[in-house]
Amino acid sequence: MAPLLIPGDGRLLKHRSFVAFWLARTSSGFGYQMLSIIVGWQIYSQTQSAFWLGMIGLVQFVPSVSLALFAGHIADRFDRRRVVMLGQVCEWAAIVALAWLTWHGDASVDVMLALIFIISCAKTMESPSMISMLPALVPITMLPRATAANAVSGQAAQIVGPALGGFLYAAGADVVYWVTAALYFVSLLLVITLRYEQAPPPRQPATLSSLFAGVSFIRHRPDVLGVISLDLFAVLLGGATALLPIFAHDILHTGPLGLGLLRSAPAVGALLVGFWLSHRALKRNVGMIMFISVAGFGVATLIFAFSSWMWLSLLALFALGGFDMVSMVIRGSLVQLDTPDEMRGRVNAVNSIFINTSNQLGEFESGMLAAWLGAVPAAAIGGIGTLVVVALWMKWFPGLRHRQRLESETV
Repeated sequence: MAPLLIPGDGRLLKHRSFVAFWLARTSSGFGYQMLSIIVGWQIYSQTQSAFWLGMIGLVQFVPSVSLALFAGHIADRFDRRRVVMLGQVCEWAAIVALAWLTWHGDASVDVMLALIFIISCAKTMESPSMISMLPALVPITMLPRATAANAVSGQAAQIVGPALGGFLYAAGADVVYWVTAALYFVSLLLVITLRYEQAPPPRQPATLSSLFAGVSFIRHRPDVLGVISLDLFAVLLGGATALLPIFAHDILHTGPLGLGLLRSAPAVGALLVGFWLSHRALKRNVGMIMFISVAGFGVATLIFAFSSWMWLSLLALFALGGFDMVSMVIRGSLVQLDTPDEMRGRVNAVNSIFINTSNQLGEFESGMLAAWLGAVPAAAIGGIGTLVVVALWMKWFPGLRHRQRLESETV
């Protein structure tokens, strides 16, 4: 529980609303990770088709793009706690429907994709409100530690959730869905108990003009444009994790538990490297370190693509997660530190759209490519594509390549 301790500033555990918030995020996070692995496994078991795995990414991608701005507007206009409650009710109802249909043997692929689409819409609408509630639950001096505690719970969910889902799958897919529904119900009850400890900050309506101001700022800052676009294209091309059900089933010849371990490996690598980075500052050559890390991500993807041994695949995915964490920390810090305080909200809005949607679109791209060429060529092309992107970005953004410090170097 160390992340919940605030030296010299009291304990987060004393703030009951934050504890309820943290437990709610943890509960729904575990549920969502279990849901994501079982949906992929169940659809692939029914279809034996990479195309339908790609469709899972597409039905998640569409609401992430089309509803993101509207969700932010809602978060700034209405009671965020109620928005979160409504979103989680919709998610819970859709998960219960998945459990019921699977239990009765009526869960067709079309119906499952429709329910996943509903869950994705509700999650997109809920997410900005959930994140925006945090500053009202703790004193502002405790906000960084509260944010860190949130990140730890998210990584734990990514590590344990898939493995737990794979383990429970032995009892049946419907059992996993019922457990997931129970976790979401617990989260909903916890959200209901939340009470603001301080008034939320004044809410400014989100508008398209304010969003485009962020786009204009990014266009005129080469380093910021470089790191945001590098993240977008690297994730789009390096989406091999979307093909894990195929690799687990057809290449590594393992079951749901093995698939859970494969899904957890990148999060384990990211978590361990994240702890290391939290105790060690990056002081020099941050630009090259970032490019080397993204290149390492591509190389790890290539190793995974051609591996036929479980231990090597796990090691490659572990390294992939670790490299991604290094580049993610550098990219995120550069964006924050190069952006004036009065522009951070709008710039981060643009950045979050790229981050939240590139994962789903990358899954769709990987699924389509695997349907045409096969899983191994698709993953290998993704790894090679990532290396090509790194080479091009190093040429096109020389200032970013020569960047020494995380702090802004503009005069």
